[in-house]
Amino acid sequence: MWSRDLNDLMAVSPGSGPSHGEVDTHACLYYNINWETEKTNQSGVERCEGEKDKRSHCYASWRNNSGTIELVKKGCWLDDFNCYNRQECVATEENPQVFFCCCEGNFCNERFTHLPDGSVNIPPPPPPSLLNLLVYSLLPITMLSMALLLAFWMYRHHKPPYGHVDINEDPGLPPPSPLVGLKPLQLLEIKARGRFGCVWKAQMMNDYVAVKIFPIQDKLSWQNERDIFIMPGMKHENILRYIAAEKRGTNLEMEFWLITEFHEKGSLTDYLKGNAVSWNDLCHIAETMACGLAYLHEDVPRCKGEGPKPAIAHRDFKSKNVMLKNDLTAVVGDFGLAVRFEPGKPPGDTHGQVGTRRYMAPEVLEGAINFQRDSFLRIDMYAMGLVLWELVSRCKAADGPVDEYMLPFEEEIGQHPSLEDLQEVVVHKKMRPVFKDCWLKHAGLEQMCETIEECWDHDAEARLSAGCVEERISQIRRLTSATTSDCLVSMVTSVTNVDLPPKESSI
Repeated sequence: MWSRDLNDLMAVSPGSGPSHGEVDTHACLYYNINWETEKTNQSGVERCEGEKDKRSHCYASWRNNSGTIELVKKGCWLDDFNCYNRQECVATEENPQVFFCCCEGNFCNERFTHLPDGSVNIPPPPPPSLLNLLVYSLLPITMLSMALLLAFWMYRHHKPPYGHVDINEDPGLPPPSPLVGLKPLQLLEIKARGRFGCVWKAQMMNDYVAVKIFPIQDKLSWQNERDIFIMPGMKHENILRYIAAEKRGTNLEMEFWLITEFHEKGSLTDYLKGNAVSWNDLCHIAETMACGLAYLHEDVPRCKGEGPKPAIAHRDFKSKNVMLKNDLTAVVGDFGLAVRFEPGKPPGDTHGQVGTRRYMAPEVLEGAINFQRDSFLRIDMYAMGLVLWELVSRCKAADGPVDEYMLPFEEEIGQHPSLEDLQEVVVHKKMRPVFKDCWLKHAGLEQMCETIEECWDHDAEARLSAGCVEERISQIRRLTSATTSDCLVSMVTSVTNVDLPPKESSI
C-alpha cells in the first residue's frame, strides 16, 4: 500500500510549504487503464515533481458508459489555472466524451464527481439596495479588467495547460502529456520499419496520426528528431507536421514515441512502387519536395514571434523519407540524423558516414567530407538527384514503356549493395543511374535529366542548391504548360534556348 509514501510526503520542512493560501500537492493517486499496452504500473502513488515556480495538482479522467463509471487515468497535473484552490475533484462540463477534473492537495483525486454548471441551484437574490445597485453597475467593468490583466499575466508566465508535449530536459523526463493520454490513442497497424524502429498508423479521437516508436537504444535519434521538430520556424507546408513526443514504459522496456500527421498515400517510395506518374504529377511532386528541402537548408530570420531558424542538413534524404499528401504535395520528414548550423555554435554530431548507404554521395563513401555547412547541404543535393531519377523512371510522359520501380543503382549492383560495391561504382567508376533514350526525346524530361545530372555531380561544389532545383522545375513546368500534359514532343528548342536559374542560389 501507499501509506508509507504518504507519511514521507507529508513530512515537509516549514520552509518548503505553500504561500498565499496555496495547497501544496506532493503526491496523487495514480491509475492507467492502458497500463499493459503502455507498459506502466496499473495503479499506485505518483510523486508530483514539477518546476519550482509551477504549481502541481492531481487529476482524474473517466467515462460514463450507460451509468457505469469507467476510470481512465489518475495522476499528477502541472500548473493549470483551472485547478487553482480546488480542494475537490469535480468535472463541470455538460456531457463530454471523457470526464476530467483536477484539484489541489495530496491525494485529492481519490474521489471524483460530475457536477455540470447548469445543475447548481442559485437562490434568488435579496431585494436590491442602493449599495447593491452600485456594486452591480461597477462589477462587470471591474471583472473585465481583472480578466484581461489575468490573461496577460498567464500568457507571460504560464505554459498552456493543454499544450503539446514539450520535453526540454533530458534527465528526469516528465510523464506523457494528458493531451495525448486523455485522448484515446490506438495503434492500428505498422506502416513502415526502419533503422530506428517502426512507424504505426494510429487513431487519436477522430483523426489518424503516425506514431514512430524508437526502442530505448535509439533514444538519441528520437531526441534529435524531436529537437529539430520543435525548433522555431519548423512549421512549413512541405515539412512533416509534428504533434507530440512521449516517453512510454519503464527501465529496459522504455519506448520513445514521436507523433506526427499521417498521410494515407505513404512515402514516395511506396507510391512509385504502385503508380506511374504523369508529367504534371512529376513536376508537382518534384517542385514541392525541392521546396521542402530548400526551406530546411535555409537560414530563416526571426518572424511571427518565433526565433530564427538555422540551416539544417537532413543527412538521410531519400524517397522513403518524403511523404505524399492526397494531392501529391510532398512533405519532408525523418530528422533523426539531421544537423543544424547555428551561428556561433558547434553543429553537434557531424560523423561522416551516416544515412542510407545507397544514397551516399561520393565524398561520403570515400570519407573525404569537408565538415562545413555547405558541404553537408551538398550531400543532401546528391541524394535529391537520385530521388528525382526515381520519379523520372516512373513517368509515363515519354514515348516508351514505363519499367517497374527500381531503387537507384538497383540495376547495377542489386537490392543490398555493400559499402565496397558502392565505392567501386560511384567513386571509382563515377557511374550514375542510366537515362533512357526515350526520356531525352521528351522536352520536359530532357531538361529534368540535365537538372538531375547537376544535382549528382561528382564535384560537390558544382551541384545545384535545393532552391535552384525548385526554380528550375518551376520554369520547366511553365515552359511546357502550353502543350497537353504527357504529350510534349516539340519544345526542345524553346526550352534549351531559355536561360535557367544559376546553380548556386542558396548554398
